[in-house]
Amino acid sequence: MAGTISNFLSSFKGDAARPSRFDVEIPVPLKLVSYRNLGQRLTLRCENAELPSRTLATTERKIYGPTEKHPYVSTYNESTFTFIVSDDMLEKKFFDAWMDLINPRSTFNVAYKKDYMTNITVNQYDLQNKKTYSVSLNEAFPLSVNQLDLDWSNESAYHKLSVVFAYYTWERNDITGLAAEVFNAGVSSAVDAGVNFLNSTFSGNPNDTGTVYDMKSIASKIDSLQ
Repeated sequence: MAGTISNFLSSFKGDAARPSRFDVEIPVPLKLVSYRNLGQRLTLRCENAELPSRTLATTERKIYGPTEKHPYVSTYNESTFTFIVSDDMLEKKFFDAWMDLINPRSTFNVAYKKDYMTNITVNQYDLQNKKTYSVSLNEAFPLSVNQLDLDWSNESAYHKLSVVFAYYTWERNDITGLAAEVFNAGVSSAVDAGVNFLNSTFSGNPNDTGTVYDMKSIASKIDSLQ
């Protein structure tokens, strides 16, 4: 048992990641110019946040044997952030204005996405305040601004405003995540190029067994495509 605990502790390079070590950066859309200085305040007032999730939507296929699931698209789920509201209610006013920008109550005409979207950044820190994980929620906007409950029975409580954000995709901001994306894209392109070349090279008569292929020449051509 002691050995098991020792092995468990040695599996950590440092401490365990703490959910309390985070901050959120929400750039204010240009159309909300009157709230342009609110970004830093929102960072300080964000009490709860989420590192975003990702789900693979699948379809089932059965050819022979058990049914298999095959992924066909990624689904990026909404994220919820909770903000402490100051006595001037500015945070509530800001999100009210953002919702009105998206869908004005005077006309009910939905605005162009470029006018109301922003890129939200969520950062995770270690116990030494070093940034260890960072993601961007691309083309984000508030999907739901929840109600604020009023209650005479608890004078020491304070308002917490929950806002649900929708976004197009999310991506990691660190160099490792970027390198992985570039590498995967490069490998995929090289493999596709090689497959296309081989398909075009070997697309002759399949019954022609007398054809001889120069494999060194084929290999060098594949290298030139990568």
